[in-house]
Amino acid sequence: MLNLVRLRDQARYEDGRTATGAEAYAAYGRDSGPIFRRLGGSILWSGRPELMLIGPEAERWHIAFVAAYPSGQAFIDMIRDAEYQRAAQHRTAAVADSRLIRMAPGTPGAGFA
Repeated sequence: MLNLVRLRDQARYEDGRTATGAEAYAAYGRDSGPIFRRLGGSILWSGRPELMLIGPEAERWHIAFVAAYPSGQAFIDMIRDAEYQRAAQHRTAAVADSRLIRMAPGTPGAGFA
């Protein structure tokens, strides 16, 4: 899964608590990480986008990463997990916009195709 995340400056919690978007997203990672790993998930690559070379200039991202799951069912099991759903409140509060793109594995090579 390719993940692109744009954070809010200030998180928007329903209960009114205060945190930055970065702090809320860190809480999401802390609380959801054990479930993600228990179901066999791993982060294959992570980085901080610096410049949009091709694409809308206004589309800016703070976080980019590729997460791997052993199966599509593992992802479904994660988002259905009650503990994950509690952790997801932090993601909801933190994220202004995001993209989640499921990709089929390919064979790495020297070319782009």
